Amino acid sequence: MQRKLVTLSNDRNQPCTPCPKMADKTPKESSAPYATRIDPMKAELSNEHIHFIRQVELQQWKKRVGTLRTRNVLTGLTIGALVVGIYGYTFYSVSQERIMDDLDQEANLARLREPKTGAN
Repeated sequence: MQRKLVTLSNDRNQPCTPCPKMADKTPKESSAPYATRIDPMKAELSNEHIHFIRQVELQQWKKRVGTLRTRNVLTGLTIGALVVGIYGYTFYSVSQERIMDDLDQEANLARLREPKTGAN
């Protein structure tokens, strides 16, 4: 089985070539000092820089905590509702089950129909 190339051009006879930007996955070095990533543990930073980094991280965390809390509450409520539903359905289905009661009644009727002997 031969696979066909998916074409994005209007001409169906012409195969689409990949874009050079899409093929290059390696990040390029930035010449701007504010865009470079640093590791605070390895880089020699002053106390002012470390304090600023911590303030920015705290602000970012405060911005995300509201949505995370909402998602966590919704996830907890969903899981709790699922557990309560399964628990309730289990009790409902067991209460409807009459198999053991029917077997006990049949056994009692069978014992009553049997002839009485001296061992009974």
